[in-house]
Amino acid sequence: MNIEELADKYRVAAPRYTSYPTVPYWDESSFTKEQYLDYLKASFRENSGEISLYIHLPFCESLCTYCGCNTRITKNHGVELPYIAAVHKEWQLYLDMLEEKPVIREMHLGGGTPTFFHPQNLAKLITGLLENTSVHPEAEFSIEGHPGNTSAEHLSVLSGLGFSRLSLGIQDFDPKVQFIINRIQSYKSVADVTQIARDNGFSSINYDLVYGLPLQQLEGLAQTVSLVLKQRPDRIAFYSYAHTPWVRPGQRRYTEEDLPSPELKKKLYELGRKMLTDAGYAETGMDHFTLSSDSLCLAEQEGRLHRNFMGYTTQHSKVLIGLGVSAISDSWNAFAQNEKTVEAYMQTVNQGHFPVFKGHLLDEEDLLIRQHVLNIMCKGKTSWDLSGAKNSVLTTCIRRAGPLAQDGLIVLSDSGLEVTATGKRFLRNICMAFDARLWAKAPKTQLFSMAD
Repeated sequence: MNIEELADKYRVAAPRYTSYPTVPYWDESSFTKEQYLDYLKASFRENSGEISLYIHLPFCESLCTYCGCNTRITKNHGVELPYIAAVHKEWQLYLDMLEEKPVIREMHLGGGTPTFFHPQNLAKLITGLLENTSVHPEAEFSIEGHPGNTSAEHLSVLSGLGFSRLSLGIQDFDPKVQFIINRIQSYKSVADVTQIARDNGFSSINYDLVYGLPLQQLEGLAQTVSLVLKQRPDRIAFYSYAHTPWVRPGQRRYTEEDLPSPELKKKLYELGRKMLTDAGYAETGMDHFTLSSDSLCLAEQEGRLHRNFMGYTTQHSKVLIGLGVSAISDSWNAFAQNEKTVEAYMQTVNQGHFPVFKGHLLDEEDLLIRQHVLNIMCKGKTSWDLSGAKNSVLTTCIRRAGPLAQDGLIVLSDSGLEVTATGKRFLRNICMAFDARLWAKAPKTQLFSMAD
């Protein structure tokens, strides 16, 4: 079966597996906020107080219609300081509960548009978060930025606070595509921000590119990738547009007729992939292309690559605390998500309560499968011991993986599996074979974007 036939066969709705179980399959009936906090505190102590910290900054001045993130559209920058105050209050709740000074291994500011915030307000946010913590010598601080509003002052302030990674949302330089997705930035603005970041000591710069966007054509994507390669970013996230208008009403600005056909979408991916690999970028994990000098590439080569709700990372801390509206926390054996509206989030925090509104406590089976999914996504292989009745669920998962082996996506043995070079582009499908919760309760409606 050739690659086009495989792409057709495995073009199904599939999770991106930033967690297992995935959010739609969380069992909220057994979840309590108190149990989650107990798990978090225990995991924090077991891991020597090391944590990753994610801060969700939801504000954007305009709506990018393709976007699937939790955002609040406003031009009122008066929202900045009250929101920062609420995040600080939420963080203090965690500090009081943990009773020990955390060691920060990783901090990531996502959104929304973090660079919506004035540079000095970002400084206020970050210094407040770091005030009662220690920063690990190998910590990585990163931020997502919009090329149109990321200023030299932003980058200077952030660099001074220890930030060394910047991710810029490019998506596509084609004017027709930019117009329909309402994401406008010029090549010059991207080049300028990139140079200023490098001048300020940022050692890793990522560009986000998306294939499958409305009105996207091969010529336009080729031009976009050519312009990107002129800047030689350290990392490039090249991922499939997720068309979920039933979740994101902004995507109703266009219809399915405006989207590339499945055949064209395959060609868009193959074109981008070839241009990037021909230019010396290595495929890293899923949807990522990195220079050999980048820490993400080195982490994969050394078996240290990790994946959490922030995506791929080099920092393998088992405790992730998410602050801000809709942010998700992970204690390894429990997930918890914050209130999803700004008003509910701020009201709860200002009343002195953790703003968690739902979550999932992982059972023994979840933890087993979670590790296998993580191994597949990060190492391209996993191993097992089938002795004992406890692994009956794993036996079923392995049986489901049999057709993947027949199609050449994995090499399957009695003791494990290894993803082939062909299979690397089908990681989501491979993980689906191990997704016991999905198979136990197949969705009646489409929950996930297509794996293509």
